[in-house]
Amino acid sequence: MPEKRTGGRSAVVVAQVRSAVEELVRERGAERVTIPLIAERAGVNPTSIYRRWGDLPTMLNDIATYRLDSDRPLPDTGSLRADLIAWAGEIVAHYAKPVNAALLRGGAASAGDTESDCLRNRRAEAQVLADRSSSAFAADDLIELVIAPIIYRVIFLPWTLTPELAVRCVDRLLCHTPEVASEA
Repeated sequence: MPEKRTGGRSAVVVAQVRSAVEELVRERGAERVTIPLIAERAGVNPTSIYRRWGDLPTMLNDIATYRLDSDRPLPDTGSLRADLIAWAGEIVAHYAKPVNAALLRGGAASAGDTESDCLRNRRAEAQVLADRSSSAFAADDLIELVIAPIIYRVIFLPWTLTPELAVRCVDRLLCHTPEVASEA
């Protein structure tokens, strides 16, 4: 696959395409969005989209994950519980927006047998948070007990995405790990 240019005209095209995808998903739903519709809305040639992303599922996955920037600083308050609640709360707030939830659903449906960028990025963040603490849990514990319930709700119960959800998920994790519960 050719290297993707990230500056100049390429950056403008990517921004136009992302904006078009978000608008179309908001208007029609992810299942009714096509590359020709996106190209028309973005004012670009469909071949530009195919060249960069290859296909619609790959593009939806990329668009679904780009706003929750994996390079953003993770919470670091000195309190494990506060850091985890802030991290989970950020994810809940992101996916409480209907367009972000629709993009995640579209990206998840296209992920197939491979790990999506979204999961890969959350797993990397979980690893940083787990490594930072001296607790007995692993990154997979954070994924299974904090992130998975949030993503389940994004896909099946979007009306249950409230700020309290982040607190409940983190507290469930901490209750399952006595060493952590006493340090939180």
